Amino acid sequence: MSTKTTQQADVLDKIYLQLKSVSGYFTDYPLISFLLLLVATFFLAKIISHILTGFIAQFTRRTRFRWDDQINQLLHRPVYWSLFLPGIQLAVIPLKLSTNINAAIHSLVVTILVLVWSMFLIRIIVIILREVSRNSEGQSLIRPQTRPLFQNLAYILVFIIAVYLIFSSWHIDMTAWLASAGIAGIAIGFAAKDTLANLFAGVFILADSPYKIGDYVVLDSGERGQVTHIGIRSTRLLTRGDVEITIPNAVMGNSKISNESGGPYTKYRLNVKIGVAYGSDIDQVRELLLDIAQKEPGVCDEPYPRVRFRAFADSALALELLCWVENPEFRGRVLDALNTEIYKRFNSEGIEIPYNKQDVYIKQMPSSD
Repeated sequence: MSTKTTQQADVLDKIYLQLKSVSGYFTDYPLISFLLLLVATFFLAKIISHILTGFIAQFTRRTRFRWDDQINQLLHRPVYWSLFLPGIQLAVIPLKLSTNINAAIHSLVVTILVLVWSMFLIRIIVIILREVSRNSEGQSLIRPQTRPLFQNLAYILVFIIAVYLIFSSWHIDMTAWLASAGIAGIAIGFAAKDTLANLFAGVFILADSPYKIGDYVVLDSGERGQVTHIGIRSTRLLTRGDVEITIPNAVMGNSKISNESGGPYTKYRLNVKIGVAYGSDIDQVRELLLDIAQKEPGVCDEPYPRVRFRAFADSALALELLCWVENPEFRGRVLDALNTEIYKRFNSEGIEIPYNKQDVYIKQMPSSD
């Protein structure tokens, strides 16, 4: 055997003897061994978590998004606990605890890890949904109005998964729990069918978005108002008389709704119906109505006001002034101003506005007897 091989064998023997002495030390002093391993695990988890999050931060800084930096900051805590808690399980090995205690420690470690990672997932979901809703366009599924719905659904899903994992770690059979939950769900469904109908209708309203907060809507029952609140159970309308109407979402979901603020823009068209006497100068009337609409501050310049000659009525020529206001809220005020100005200008220009008249002919005067 060569001298080099002999030297290598001597080094291996020394390492083996050192490891044996260390293992013997752990066996002779289990409590000190536990404390040493616990401290070593603490510092090792700190160092590895900092290195890992720092490594990820180098990539997130290069992106133009801000939410990935926030997620990286939140990642430090669950990574640390994922390294430290299994280290505790290794540290208790020299204590030679009973099998039941080791199993309880394992279940407790899994429970804490599930809770830590569940909180991490919830915070990530909140950040992502906030960013997606902030950058949403048009009829996107996730918008500021629908964000609470998706957040609540995500909370419920994370909660269910966390409960299942925790119960499994403690070896609890969930069959009986699921059966009880099913029976209770059927009973609750029958008892609260109206509430559930409103709940599902609210979900569909938030997802489909037939109207939004601030829109003026008219129901098929005649109620008209501005939408002030869209909740899971009901929708609230504020009428022009400052009366708030609360309508269950099940009713809103099954009603024909006219959204006056819908369409390509929020402008609302006014139809001002006018009748002038036969023999009036139609061109003069048309120019006069357009001039009144153009000079009214509440009338929009685009689309341009227009006049339509609708019909030859029984006692008048039926015309209609079509103009737009910026918001359905201004409908009553602008209509009042237009009607007032039309009446004044027609009187000053000598244009007759006919009204219904009845002529009574007396065929024969009654006798004085």
